[in-house]
Amino acid sequence: MKKFTICGLFFAVFAAGAANAFQLQSSNDLGRDDARNQNVVVRCTTDTGKVSNQTCSLRRYARCSVNDQGTRICSGWQPWYELRNPDVGYADWRDGALACCRSKGLR
Repeated sequence: MKKFTICGLFFAVFAAGAANAFQLQSSNDLGRDDARNQNVVVRCTTDTGKVSNQTCSLRRYARCSVNDQGTRICSGWQPWYELRNPDVGYADWRDGALACCRSKGLR
């Protein structure tokens, strides 16, 4: 019975994780002094779990300034947005990637 419970739990966790099965392709942090940005590119997956050639690119910005002591102070990061649809902001890049892949009929 214990093996059955452990196998069932493993399957439930695996199935839940497969729902958001996009694959992180690249991530970088650019900029200095007056501004910074972060970029993330993910590859979407098909319903069968195969990696698609379709990608989603997300970005967010922070404005920075240098104070009298020469220390860089950056404002809070702006929301993440998908480059093809910049009107919608996301608190987390994973949420943006999921929405982008779903809009393409993928996951």
